[in-house]
This record gives sequence, structure tokens and C-alpha cells, in this order.
Amino acid sequence: MRNIVTFYVTYLMCLFLGITCVVLVSHWNYSYRGGFAWDGSNKHFNWHPVLMVTGMVVLYGNAAIVYRVPLTWGQNKLPWKLLHAGLLLLSLIMSVTGLCAVFDYHNTNHINNLYSLHSWIGICTAALFTAQWVIGFTAFLLPWTPMGVRSLVKPGHVWMGAIILVLSIVSCISGINEKLFFALKANTNGTLPYSMLPPEAVLANSLGVIIVAFGLVVLKILSNQVWQRPEPAEDEEVYRPLAYDGS
Repeated sequence: MRNIVTFYVTYLMCLFLGITCVVLVSHWNYSYRGGFAWDGSNKHFNWHPVLMVTGMVVLYGNAAIVYRVPLTWGQNKLPWKLLHAGLLLLSLIMSVTGLCAVFDYHNTNHINNLYSLHSWIGICTAALFTAQWVIGFTAFLLPWTPMGVRSLVKPGHVWMGAIILVLSIVSCISGINEKLFFALKANTNGTLPYSMLPPEAVLANSLGVIIVAFGLVVLKILSNQVWQRPEPAEDEEVYRPLAYDGS
């Protein structure tokens, strides 16, 4: 009972930090960066950080811990597998839309693409995420996939899932820092320089810290062996295409 209570306290912390991330990144780009549009202007770019933080970090992190919720342990795993895959697909769609936003903005304004370390890490993360989702769907949701293949793929799938979350966080905080360096220049756009730590810099830096905190909480949940979904008994390890309750 103590472990379950501790889990739900940690899980509520995860939800709170995730919602805070979405609120802060939206507030930053709406209040300080001018809002949102899809017209090639700076407002077009503003979709990029909102969609990437919301999709690649917050939604992705929550999808990763679906199986850890004790309420789901005594139930058929198939609906939760579908929820897990669905949330990750939504995360992937948001991430691809966020990438389209920044590429469209760069191309419209004749800005080079993929020249910064942030962009290199980000595009690699998106590519790994896409491959991870396709492999996961093939291995765990297609009914004709053999049990041996699922058992072989599962450890790498779990490990790569955590790696993608870490890379997503690195991409987001490096992108926040890069944006602040570009946007806060007193000699070009009339704002206080980043080095003076104006209110916008405080907000964006706080967003970065909370993103890191969210990631640490998610990784804590994923790494705690006590909170892992119990494996099925040996006599349940049979191939059941539609009602399969294993991993």
C-alpha cells in the first residue's frame, strides 16, 4: 500500500510538471513572442517550441508510464497497449507538425536548416522516435508477430524509449537557450540582452528547469522495479493474438 501511495504522489507530480511545461511554453510564445500564425512570420515559428515540448516531452513522457499505473495491472493489457501506442502516435504527429513549422519558417525567410547542434540532436531524436514507433507497432500490436520476436524486441524497446525521452529533453532545453540568444539582443531589437536576465529569460529558463524536472520524475517512475507491471505467469505465456495480456 505504501508503494502504491508513493507511486500516485509521484504520478501527480509528473502530471503537475507536465501541465506546467505546456502552460509556460504557450505563455512564453503568446505573451513574449507575439502569438501564433501559419504565415511564414515569427508567429509561424512559435508553433515549433509549443508542439515539440507538448508532444516530444510531456505527451511522450506520460505515454511511457501508462503501464506503471497500478490501477491497470489487474486488467487486460491490450487496451493499455492501444492507449500507449495512440498517445505516442499523437506525440509523433505533434512533433512532425512542429518540425514542419520550423522548416516552413526557415524556408520562407531564407534561413539555413539543420546547422545548429540543437537541430542535429532534434532531427535525430525525431528519426529515432519514428523508428521506435514503427518497430513497436509491428512487434507488439500486429496479431501475427511471434512471441519470440516480442520477447527479443522488448528490452531494446524499453531502453530506447528512455533514451528518446532524454534526447527530447536535451533538444528542448538547447532550443530554448538558442532562441533566447537569438531573440534577446539589445543592440538589434530593443530588448534587454539575455545577460541582463529580463522577465522573458527568467520565464524561459524556468521552463527549461521544469522540463528537466519532469523528465527526472518520468525516469524515476520507469526505473523503479516495484512499480513495473507484473509479468504474466509462465502458464499464461501463450500466443493469444487479440486478447494477449503479456508484453
